[in-house]
Amino acid sequence: MGSVQVVTTVLAAAITVAAVWLAVRAVLRMVSVIRLGQPDPERFTDRGTRLRTMLVETLGHTRMLRWSVVGAAHWFVMVAFIVLSLLVLEAYFEVVTPTGGLPVIGSWTVYGLVTELIGVLGVVGILVLIAVRLANRPGNPKRRSRFTGSTMWQGYFVEAVVLAVLVCGFLIRGFKVATDHFEFPFWATPVSHAVGNLLPAWSAGTSVTALVKIAISMTWVIVIALNVTMGVAWHRFAAFFNIFFKRNPGRPGSGLGGLRPMMSRGKPLDLEEADPESDQFGVAHVEQFTWKGLLDFTTCTECGRCQSQCPAWNTGKPLSPKLLVLSLRDHAYAKAPYLLAGGGKDLTGEEKGTPEQLAKVDALALAEADRPLVGGVEEGGVIDPDVLWSCTTCGACVEQCPVDIEHIDHIVDMRRYQVLIESSFPAEAGVMLRNLENKGNPWGAPPDTREDWTKGLGFEVPRVGEVDDFEYLFWVGCAGAFEDRAKKTTRAVATLLHEAGVSFAILGEGETCTGDPARRMGNEFLFQMLAQQNVETLNEAFEGREKSRRKIVATCPHCFNTLRNEYGQLGGEFEVVHHTQLLAHLVATGRLVPVQPVDGGLTYHDPCYLGRHNRVFTPPREVLDAAVRGGAADGRAGSLIELPRSQERSFCCGAGGARMWMEERIGRRINVERVEEALSTGARTIAVGCPFCSTMLNDGVNGKGAADRVEVVDVATVLLRSVKPAGPEKSAPTVPAEAGA
Repeated sequence: MGSVQVVTTVLAAAITVAAVWLAVRAVLRMVSVIRLGQPDPERFTDRGTRLRTMLVETLGHTRMLRWSVVGAAHWFVMVAFIVLSLLVLEAYFEVVTPTGGLPVIGSWTVYGLVTELIGVLGVVGILVLIAVRLANRPGNPKRRSRFTGSTMWQGYFVEAVVLAVLVCGFLIRGFKVATDHFEFPFWATPVSHAVGNLLPAWSAGTSVTALVKIAISMTWVIVIALNVTMGVAWHRFAAFFNIFFKRNPGRPGSGLGGLRPMMSRGKPLDLEEADPESDQFGVAHVEQFTWKGLLDFTTCTECGRCQSQCPAWNTGKPLSPKLLVLSLRDHAYAKAPYLLAGGGKDLTGEEKGTPEQLAKVDALALAEADRPLVGGVEEGGVIDPDVLWSCTTCGACVEQCPVDIEHIDHIVDMRRYQVLIESSFPAEAGVMLRNLENKGNPWGAPPDTREDWTKGLGFEVPRVGEVDDFEYLFWVGCAGAFEDRAKKTTRAVATLLHEAGVSFAILGEGETCTGDPARRMGNEFLFQMLAQQNVETLNEAFEGREKSRRKIVATCPHCFNTLRNEYGQLGGEFEVVHHTQLLAHLVATGRLVPVQPVDGGLTYHDPCYLGRHNRVFTPPREVLDAAVRGGAADGRAGSLIELPRSQERSFCCGAGGARMWMEERIGRRINVERVEEALSTGARTIAVGCPFCSTMLNDGVNGKGAADRVEVVDVATVLLRSVKPAGPEKSAPTVPAEAGA
């Protein structure tokens, strides 16, 4: 060992010891903060599925690759980060001696080939990511950046470190080539040989460069250890755990669909027995999130994919899912010293910590502890009320998040406290809640008019109780029973089922709201009251039937989602399908035969709660494709025109999350944004599969002055027009009056 190697060895050891000590301290701090969260025992079930899902998502990059070029580049960088960690380890041998290398595998040609290939692809990948970040920098006036609000220096720092470490790897190999100490042939490591041909035969070059490589790597460790909220770096470790502990590992769209029940001490809360002084009603303080929630906040990569897809953010509203998560993360870690010292408020609002426990807590942590979780600027709130109430719960953020953060659950938990304890929510939504409580529907319509839509159909619609044997219970829903445009869909579906010979029955006045708007609003008490009433009614209607014969068809995706994914929490187990799924089956089996092609072009808007939340993408398109063809087999028929943002990336209509009953006062209207996109396709018919979407898009079309040339109708109405054409003389036939046109 020469004098240079003595110096490089000592310096490498010193910086490594310091970095490891700081890293261990940082990890312990992060774990202690995450453990402040509430219990969530369901996260430990089905560990085999969790492990498999985690490996598929991380190693396969299944979520990241939805972003094609960026996803591929990130995969190469991830592999380089993992595999080339071996080269960082090898650098510790190289600071000791210029000819050093990893024991055993360090001389294998296959090792040299693989690390060479990964190194090259890693350099290409990180350069692509740097270019993407620069092109999308927040200061770019030509586009709204998904990186707005991200800590940009951290991203640049991490990417620079990765690039520098990869370059140092090739320089080390180059110096070995130049000094004739390289063990791998040219064909396996051509880049290293090319670099070596450009470098001098400096005998100490290998050890010095290895020291630089170690110093850069350990500097990275030190920096992230001193910045525990540096998610752009820490997600490399935390993401594995966050994905493993996701809510529904075996379900496509985990974190979507049904909401988690309101929890207290790790158990679902029964509101008939709950006590606000001893049970937690939603989330009032950051430590009342579950430990998985705190892990979510810790894991955020600040990539902004959620932000780029959010309908609220894209229409100038203050909500950014990313910034919401970052605000909660920063608040949690700033407040942590106070909480770890024993501080905190009990459920009555009294301080739990003693003066002695809090005496040594930093003043900044005490000040952070005094901030309300939800509050305006003048109150110093962590989350502004306008941010909280801008959410449509469309699920675009959850769908796009590469590390499976569950934004909607956290937003609804905060809403629950605001509604149930603080009674703080948009005033206009109070009318909807009172209507649900008093009339059983958000419109406040008389319950005895629920069956009015059946008048004039030309056939009798059976009621449960009047017939003993029916295959499907047709869940009409509040919109389908009371809202004029939705009633047309209800009549069209009933007509099609009748035409196909499907045995069905309705509850009529026995039906009440599923409670979806109350639950998304945060009023869990009202949801449970309505849901329990419906579960009792449905269980009575299906008495004696096994689950496979307890079939429900619903036209509203919000009803569909609640019946399918949430009533099981209250003892209601049913087989629930959306009407487009049933109609697609009837068309495929020949029980409904389209004969009249749809003229003028047809596009389809994916409802969030049908598509993203419940993965029903294909059946509506199968129905519409059949209607567009209208039985034509000569290839001259038209085809469905896809919207630029469709299926998983469909853009919300703006009505979800109880926003249907709230005024949209900030920014552009979400429905107008979506209508403009639909109008750009040139289609004369915009098909929908949701009564809320129908209302919002119809309003948008009217607002754009396009009602004379574009029509918004349900998939069922499109099919009915094709199955029962009004007449060959009409190029764009309408639904017959008896079908509710």
